[in-house]
Amino acid sequence: MTSSPFPTGLGTSHAVARWCARRGWPVHPLALGRKTPAANCLKCRTDRHRPSDCPCMRAGGWCHGFHAATTLIDQVDAWWAYQPRFGVGVSCGPANLVVIDVDAHAAEVPDRSRLLPGIPIAPSVNLDGLATGFDTLALLAALRRQPSPTEDEQTLRVRTPSGGLHVWYLNPRPANRYRSSTGSSPKTALAWQVDVRAHGGYIVAPGTRTAAGVYTRVGEAHHPAPLPDWLAADLARTGHLPAEQVTTSNTPSLKSHARRAPKAAHRVLQPLLDEVAACAAVPCGASFTEKLNRAAFTAGGLVQTGHLVMGEIRELLCETARQARPHQEGRNISIIDSALSAGAQRPFHLKGRS
Repeated sequence: MTSSPFPTGLGTSHAVARWCARRGWPVHPLALGRKTPAANCLKCRTDRHRPSDCPCMRAGGWCHGFHAATTLIDQVDAWWAYQPRFGVGVSCGPANLVVIDVDAHAAEVPDRSRLLPGIPIAPSVNLDGLATGFDTLALLAALRRQPSPTEDEQTLRVRTPSGGLHVWYLNPRPANRYRSSTGSSPKTALAWQVDVRAHGGYIVAPGTRTAAGVYTRVGEAHHPAPLPDWLAADLARTGHLPAEQVTTSNTPSLKSHARRAPKAAHRVLQPLLDEVAACAAVPCGASFTEKLNRAAFTAGGLVQTGHLVMGEIRELLCETARQARPHQEGRNISIIDSALSAGAQRPFHLKGRS
């Protein structure tokens, strides 16, 4: 399956914002020439209030940064029509993204006990030449006998103007709400000079131009790959998951074992698939995303209890979505995979079998 490539070239901020929003990633404007959100209105700057109570956001304003992020195309068009040179910020948590932000700042290297939180580095390990987050992340990956995420050519990677790298991943288990962190944090950090952008944070989209330069996609990948299991485990180990979400098995995995009651399962699922298919006759305003999400969520629960086979049902969902919305396969796949995984957290037990 294929999906549209990330927009490239000059003057693409609006196109990037629309591309992200169509994938279900909420976006918000960044200030001209900067990597920070566009400024709040004067009232929001002087009158302290919670973003959820802000009348500007309800009126379609961009106050409060990533809290105002949206996937509504009309709102995106209005923001970038007002200022085409806005940069693009993506709110990571609602977008189901976990972005590894690798820094390359010139800074004094801390004691080896602080390079990889929770992992003692023996004196026999030669750290000569270690200077940036690229090195500490590579060290962590080597300890796990895995390639460094900075070299992961299967996922979207973005070079920052300061020489760092953003490695974008899709969270395959949306129930896991990974926290954002900074690599210098004494409490929650993955590695020195390695930040994590997830819930409670945003990431700068490729194509955004700042005074320091342009955020530039590198490699051939245009889309985020699923977060690797070993990296998910280290994020849990370093406190990036709330304590109540951390278990010995982390989260239930999608099953693919023998079916118990496939006919009954299909009777449950078919009306939901029919609702998705019916969206083909209504180009917009048909609640397509909600209906596809509901069908895939239900399917995930049925897969988890063994009534359906993962590979078969995922292909059926993708084909149904493709017929209804053929021009947004990438977004369809993102919705399906996220909802299947979320549905696996709520196993669907059939009362009767056939």
